[in-house]
Amino acid sequence: MKNVIVALIVGVFIAAYSSLFVINEGQRGIVIQFGKVKRDSQNTTVVYEPGLHLKIPLIEKVRILDARIQTLDGEADRFVTSEKKDLIVDSYVKWRIEDFETYYLKTSGIKSNAEGLLDRKFSNGLRSEIGSRTIAEIVSGERDELMDKALLLVAESARELGIEVVDVRVKKINLPEEVSSFIYDRMRAERNAVAAEHRSQGKEQAEFIKADIDAKITVMIADAERNLRSVKGEGDAQAAKIYADVYNQNPEFYAFLRSLDAYKESFHSKNDVMLVKPDGEFFKYMGQVGK
Repeated sequence: MKNVIVALIVGVFIAAYSSLFVINEGQRGIVIQFGKVKRDSQNTTVVYEPGLHLKIPLIEKVRILDARIQTLDGEADRFVTSEKKDLIVDSYVKWRIEDFETYYLKTSGIKSNAEGLLDRKFSNGLRSEIGSRTIAEIVSGERDELMDKALLLVAESARELGIEVVDVRVKKINLPEEVSSFIYDRMRAERNAVAAEHRSQGKEQAEFIKADIDAKITVMIADAERNLRSVKGEGDAQAAKIYADVYNQNPEFYAFLRSLDAYKESFHSKNDVMLVKPDGEFFKYMGQVGK
């Protein structure tokens, strides 16, 4: 009897424990009863708020869902513009569960299933909007309009999943790598051509400046040489005048000095041999022959 009572107590405890469930902050819960979402007397889905709640053990199962805003941030995708040009668009979607019953029935309450379906709907909407615009329109002021229309399109289709789309943003728009490489190569070639033209103009100006400087230097050297010859001529004239004045003061003494200089230069080396008449003009100041 005692064992039966203990078993009953344990059974009651287990039943009471299994009938309790907790919903944490940021979560919501729905109860599945006989494979269907539990509804109240007004045929409205019962959504449990954060807190402690009761359920019928073994009959009702609780599915806890994340009610916070989620971010769908997949990899960048390739889109085609109205000009048949490819663009690589990187974007993200902010979403949260709006209708918990619809969300559960469409996705089985699995986040990856929901994001897979939402990503396809968003890509289709964005592809439609980008396909109706040119590259210039997409990267210009119409970018905000593009995101607004994409938000409306994905928001309407996302309601089928019980999802509310909070925001849609395009983070980055790039050209495909092969197109970017072609454009960069063309820009590089254009810049190189401009640089070559600038270098050519600079070289031409450098040659002009060099020629101008060389001409000025030539003129300056010519002026300097002319001034040098003028100064030298004046000096030679003054020297000649001085020599002439000295010669006029005492011609005989000046002639004697000139003779001494001549003797000095003539007998500079012992190996020199001269044939000169003794009574010639050269020995005028050496005295008379025979004396």
